[in-house]
Amino acid sequence: METVQAALWVVAVLVLLAILFDFMNGFHDAANSIATVVSTGVLKPGQAVIFAAFFNVIAIFVFHLSVAATVGKGIVLPGVVDTHVVFGALVGAIVWNFVTWYYGIPSSSSHALIGGIAGAAVAKAGTASLISSGILKTIVFIFVSPLLGFLLGSAMLVLVAWICRDVRPLKVDKWFRRLQLLSAGAYSLGHGGNDAQKTIGIIWMLLIATGYTASSDTSPPTWVILVCYSAIGLGTMFGGWRIVKTMGQKITKLKPVGGFCAETGGALTLFLATAIGIPVSTTHTITGAIVGVGSVQRASAVRWGVAGNIIWAWILTIPASAFVAALAYWVSVHVM
Repeated sequence: METVQAALWVVAVLVLLAILFDFMNGFHDAANSIATVVSTGVLKPGQAVIFAAFFNVIAIFVFHLSVAATVGKGIVLPGVVDTHVVFGALVGAIVWNFVTWYYGIPSSSSHALIGGIAGAAVAKAGTASLISSGILKTIVFIFVSPLLGFLLGSAMLVLVAWICRDVRPLKVDKWFRRLQLLSAGAYSLGHGGNDAQKTIGIIWMLLIATGYTASSDTSPPTWVILVCYSAIGLGTMFGGWRIVKTMGQKITKLKPVGGFCAETGGALTLFLATAIGIPVSTTHTITGAIVGVGSVQRASAVRWGVAGNIIWAWILTIPASAFVAALAYWVSVHVM
């Protein structure tokens, strides 16, 4: 009986650690949802975070759990996962999120978690423990999601410019201040739908590995779904203001029409990725869309040095979080 209680206690602590990561994910990635709508002056910061959090949570009623299935069953072979691997994965992701938040770098919480899972699993059982198809599609979409965001964001701006070519600028601005509420809501919906599912996936992975959920189950327990969507919504409400400044002001200056096009292009990318079960970075997606909108106006409108620094953070995220996760796994096995 004591062994079962100990195991249950360990699982409970790891679930709480996963919920902390989920909260930090919302906190860290709040900027992705609200940077454009704040920088264009359509909503005040306090209004924007509440607005975004609401759409984060109601995403629970919109999207299937395809991303959760990929994270929970499609990254690491099920037999490899144990409490030490999950601990290492979460510590790796949380540490990298904290470092990038502190320095105001819009890195990917999603890829920090994937890197953490991979690093801890490799530390335990080598590269053979990884499921190549799951890792490969995640890595491919590191490049595809910002590129698709770039293309859709820039295409939206070109289309809007053509439709509104004979309309007075003040009237266009007035229209898109209202329309940007729709695009910001859509992007926040996509953010909640894709990102909350990653934490659902790792808790599901933990429950399967410890025998608290059957591996044959086609979906995680309902309580896991409800808690994870709520946690990411609360994280978004607290907001990540350091990153808002980088996303909304340093890359390029946006007007409501540009904000609308960036958010719409980003939202479409997230909807597609979530539908096919790919854990993408909301940070990568909206950054690509913002750069696309800025470059349509003129290439010099984009501060390419800032964009370059962000890209370096993207490149380093998976290996850095994997390295920290491997260390955390070692400490968990040998010290705790």
